Amino acid sequence: MFDYVRNNTRLMGILLALFIVPAFVLVGVDGYRSMGDRGETVAVVAGKAIKRDEWDAAHRREVDRIRAAQPGIDLKQLDSDEARFVTLERLVREQVLGVASQKMNLLTSDQKLARDLQQNESIASLRRPDGTLDMDRYRQLLAAQGMTPAMFEQQVRLDLSMQQVTQGVVNSSLATPAVANVSLQAFFERREVQLARFATADFKAQAKVSDEEVEKHYNANPAKFQAEEQADVEYVVLDMATVMEGISISEADLKAYYEQNANRYATPEERRASHILINAPASASAADREAAKTKANDLLTQVRAAPAQFADLAKKHSQDPGSAPSGGDLSFFQRGAMVKPFEDAAFALSKGGLSDVVESEFGYHIIQLTDIRPSVQRPLAAVKSEIEAELKKQQAQREFAEKAELFTNLVFEQSDSLAPVVERLKLKIQTAAAVKRQPQPGLPPVLANAKVLEALFAPDAVDKKRNTESIEVGANQLVSARITAHRPTSTLPLAEVKDRVKDLLLNQKAQALAREEAEKNLSAWKGGSEAKLSPAVLVSRDKPGTLRPKELSAALRADMGTAPAWLSVDLGDQGFSVIKVSKIVPREPPAAEVATQELRQYGQWWASAEGAAYYNALKKRFKVEIKVPQPAKRL
Repeated sequence: MFDYVRNNTRLMGILLALFIVPAFVLVGVDGYRSMGDRGETVAVVAGKAIKRDEWDAAHRREVDRIRAAQPGIDLKQLDSDEARFVTLERLVREQVLGVASQKMNLLTSDQKLARDLQQNESIASLRRPDGTLDMDRYRQLLAAQGMTPAMFEQQVRLDLSMQQVTQGVVNSSLATPAVANVSLQAFFERREVQLARFATADFKAQAKVSDEEVEKHYNANPAKFQAEEQADVEYVVLDMATVMEGISISEADLKAYYEQNANRYATPEERRASHILINAPASASAADREAAKTKANDLLTQVRAAPAQFADLAKKHSQDPGSAPSGGDLSFFQRGAMVKPFEDAAFALSKGGLSDVVESEFGYHIIQLTDIRPSVQRPLAAVKSEIEAELKKQQAQREFAEKAELFTNLVFEQSDSLAPVVERLKLKIQTAAAVKRQPQPGLPPVLANAKVLEALFAPDAVDKKRNTESIEVGANQLVSARITAHRPTSTLPLAEVKDRVKDLLLNQKAQALAREEAEKNLSAWKGGSEAKLSPAVLVSRDKPGTLRPKELSAALRADMGTAPAWLSVDLGDQGFSVIKVSKIVPREPPAAEVATQELRQYGQWWASAEGAAYYNALKKRFKVEIKVPQPAKRL
């Protein structure tokens, strides 16, 4: 069926147009959207489904955000099942808190939204010197994240509403010192232990394995000795950098852009001034402000009579603690750095000039302009490369969408080769050998992408060496790959793995001998025989000494009802330990500073636990169901 579609794309296009276009006329685009289920349901919150495409889109946004913040991060971490499941859990949490905020009428007012946006660091960086927001840059910043200003502000409003759901619980959490001290004493409790280790490696020399045992184990466990499925592949990548390589900017375009944006390439004028400030805040009474103004006018008269004495008068009378010790000097500043009445007066003066008394929200100023650094225009030659990069980026953004569509069509319509897309778009074919179904270290990042590998090892791609579809692996980055040689899974011959099988059996036998010796000694030592143990040491969670995690955990869990406690600890391939726990020793009282820090930390743990418990209660209330199995944790 798919071969027929591929080989008759023109005919299929006509048929699709005949059937689909009239249907769009009848039901509309929105009707078609509503008819689709947008993929399988991966979770349900309060009866509302979260679809797989929502999950995929959310994870792409999260990957793009992390890549922007940490450019050097390993992409395999971001495309793992564990990372994707974390994104799904975050989506579910947002849905739960969103429903809860609506049920509880925890709405965000326009005033609260405005205050939060005012404090947003990313937005603050977009403000002009006069304090107004550069809306063009604001829209560009949001567009890069796939949002409009309205969408962003609505998302912030929802986030603030959702925060209120758990803040009431977390902020009201109370962990009393008495409860905290009991818990901390138990957590940092010390125990006196001795141990003996029976390492697998120490018994390996005693273990014997025959050729017959090797062959028997090999024949009984062929799955252990498989050569993994592998493929040699070729692939092409279309990204913004590739598009930019094919773009050239003419000298005329460079010059025109420079002239149209001359202000961007000029250093702004700077002025240096000194001032005498007589404080009179807006909250002061009318009488106090009038007295301050009179004092300022008196000082102005003195300054005009002896301008050279400005610095001395500022040191003596100015009420600005930051500048008074330096004679009122404010150093150089640009427009937008000072309050507007002060700025207007300072930029109206000539060098050496003296202002009248200037009223601002802080009080009354007398300003002396001491120096001017005029605006300096950077020449075209100095900014040419900067302009060229900017214009290339702008043009590449316009061209990428067009080339991405062509890329997608070519790799599908001419699916038996990547040569057509390479020739048409001037791309480069890249190759990789021994690619497996799971991401492998050392391969290019695009071949560590789970979606690429899934498409590459799909039956059609493996059996017929078809191109994969165009796959988005990052922001403005598409890839298509195809298998050139495929090697299926197969059992390795015994001759190749004989040493591996023998070593495996030797380890198993050595481990069994270690267990036997550990159990024999444990039984004898519990019966009263002299134990060959290490010197006694005190261990605790924060000071484990030389104990391994499994040993420490077992020692701290041991029942001390009848001391001493004897126990055996299975260390897996490493062997076994026999541990004697003699007694419990209370922790040493911490220093006052440490105790205070621990109580604060315990309070945070308690609040976090209460918040988590409340969220779990909300999940039950709103009948949360995650239909995707949680990935197993990797050791």
